[in-house]
Amino acid sequence: MTLANAFGTGFNAESVRTRSFKMNGHEFKVKVPLTSEMESLYERIKIVSEETVAKYYADLSKEFLDNRDKYESDPDIVYKDDDVFVKNNSLRETAKNKAMAENRVLEFVRFLVPENKDFDMGAITYAEVDELFPFSVQMELVEEINKAISPGYAANRGK
Repeated sequence: MTLANAFGTGFNAESVRTRSFKMNGHEFKVKVPLTSEMESLYERIKIVSEETVAKYYADLSKEFLDNRDKYESDPDIVYKDDDVFVKNNSLRETAKNKAMAENRVLEFVRFLVPENKDFDMGAITYAEVDELFPFSVQMELVEEINKAISPGYAANRGK
């Protein structure tokens, strides 16, 4: 006997774990993850490809490395062996944070429930998300998904 049986034969845990929200006129459904799913999500967000970080670092540092003579006298620009710091901010760390932000967007978008039940949200890539939504919309979408799956104090205080 499981806890689900206590709620009767018509109980559907998946439908109870689904919430919805509207964003710019479209209704999205999102699966509320279990605690263990959220914990593994946060671990996956931290795992970034060194190749991706290297690519982003190359893009971010190109101007500074190509024009080192121009920037070397600037006290806000510091060159290290394998990094460039701009106003005490590591460009390599910035590149890593960009990759982690992309992972976060992708992982949260995968919680959306597709209308086409045959569509596998686990197979989507960040490139597909980025092609469909501009970055500002991605951030708004992640915020709405987060509010739907874990409403905070503000959402509950009036109840």
